[in-house]
Amino acid sequence: MAVTDEAIGKIKEMIVSGALRPGDRLPREADLAAELGLSRNSLREAVKALSLLNILDVRQGDGTYVSSLEPQELLEAVSFVLDFHRDDTALQAFQVRGILEPAATAMAAQRITPEQLDGLRQLLAGLGEQPGVEELVASDLEFHRRIAEAAGIPLLCSLLDTVSAPTVRARLWRGITQQDAVARTLAEHTAIVDALEQRDAETARAWSTVHVASITRWLRTAL
Repeated sequence: MAVTDEAIGKIKEMIVSGALRPGDRLPREADLAAELGLSRNSLREAVKALSLLNILDVRQGDGTYVSSLEPQELLEAVSFVLDFHRDDTALQAFQVRGILEPAATAMAAQRITPEQLDGLRQLLAGLGEQPGVEELVASDLEFHRRIAEAAGIPLLCSLLDTVSAPTVRARLWRGITQQDAVARTLAEHTAIVDALEQRDAETARAWSTVHVASITRWLRTAL
C-alpha cells in the first residue's frame, strides 16, 4: 500500500507542477514507471486509484489521460460516498451548508446580475402560493444552485451541489411533516431575493443563515 501511495504522490506532483495538464496523455506505462522509479505494478495500482477519483481517465485501447480536473467531475466521488448517507450524515451536510451557503449568498449580493435576479423572481413566482412538497424541494435546490452560481466561484458552487445531495430526503420529509414548512420556505426565499436585489450582503447572509438553520433545528429534533 505504501508503494502505491508513493506512486499516487508522484503522479499527483506531475499534475500539480504542470508537467501533466488537463487532457494530457500519460507516457506509456513502461516509460512512466522508469521515469518515476516505480514498478509497473505499483504504477498500475496508482492509475486505477486515481481513475476512481476522476483524476485520470483510462481509455481502453487508447491510453490514460488526465481528466478535465473540473471541480464537479472531481467531486463526483464525494457525491457517490454521500449517496450511502445515514440520517446523521444528512445533519452534517446541513451543518456544512450552514457554513458555506450564507457566505455564497453574501458574495452573490455583490455580484448577481439583473438577469439572474429576474430568474430567481420567476422561479419563485412559478411555484404559486401552495406548491406541492416535491415541487418545492426541486425549486429549493435550483434556487440555491443559482445563488451559488451568482457568487462567481465555481468550486464553491460544486461543493454546495455535492453537499446538498444527501439533504433531499430530509427536505421532503420536513415539507410533509412540518405544518408551516412550505410557507416558511417561500417567505425566506423571498427575503433572500429582496436582500440580493438591494445588494445588501449582510442581510442576504443573515436570511440564508436563518433559512438553513430552521431545517437543521427541525432535523435535530426529528432524528
